[in-house]
Amino acid sequence: MDRRTQLLEIFAEIEDVKGIITPMIDDVVFLEERLTQLRALPFIRINPNNEAEQKATPAAKMYKEFLQQYNNCIKILCGVLSKNGVEDESPLRSFIKNMER
Repeated sequence: MDRRTQLLEIFAEIEDVKGIITPMIDDVVFLEERLTQLRALPFIRINPNNEAEQKATPAAKMYKEFLQQYNNCIKILCGVLSKNGVEDESPLRSFIKNMER
């Protein structure tokens, strides 16, 4: 089973935001593939004349940006799952609702 199918199965029961989730799942799969490719590249370039002089490679910068985007997508997807799966109210929410009445 490929990663996209796996993620789509996880979110299969969430109908109300399907139009948002499916493209985000595609983004997550794309980002996972790119991150895997970037991990194979060097992240630091060392000056052969002065080993103390080091610079981040473009691959390192892209990896950092893609990882941030990936983490944001995962946080959103996890938030959707937790909002959809919460059936029981937490004791704190119950207390606050009772205080409002």
